[in-house]
Amino acid sequence: MPEANFNLLSAVYSKTPEGQQEIQSRALGLSPLVRRTLVLVDGQRSGADLAVFATGQDISAILNELLEKGCIAARVVAAAPPKAAPAAAPAVPSEAPAGAFSADLTGLPPVETRGPKEVEMARNFMMNTVNTIFGQNTRFTLMEAIFACKTAEDTRRVYSMWAEALNTSRIGAKRLPELREKLFQVL
Repeated sequence: MPEANFNLLSAVYSKTPEGQQEIQSRALGLSPLVRRTLVLVDGQRSGADLAVFATGQDISAILNELLEKGCIAARVVAAAPPKAAPAAAPAVPSEAPAGAFSADLTGLPPVETRGPKEVEMARNFMMNTVNTIFGQNTRFTLMEAIFACKTAEDTRRVYSMWAEALNTSRIGAKRLPELREKLFQVL
């Protein structure tokens, strides 16, 4: 596969037959992070979407390894932002399709207006709500992603993952509008 002919973060990835086989056989000896990324590839997530699950790691290197080994195929998407627009206005957050939560961020102030204090408050709020709704020592990937946030942009990228996780719980889905409103004060 030709490298650097497209933006790894904007391309959408799908598993190849070799990738499907690798999930079953583990014959290539992929590292746990690379294998987890392969499992998360679903034909709808872009490199940027997958980067949320590999916070603190070089997602480009992971995607390149999977591309080189023939486990995934990239599809270049020319107009990704307009494609996400139809999912922007869910009537009831608990009925929102996966990925719709990222569109909720459109009314927030610019990222530049948020300082380290707000970033810390947003991180703490997200971690506390996850611990309250799901209990301590659960949702490790989400907690790691939240903990790794250093900027307001990072916290906004993790927001959709946080909202989707809360939406999987009956209590979380019920309280999501209230919690979202509180989070948006610092996000």
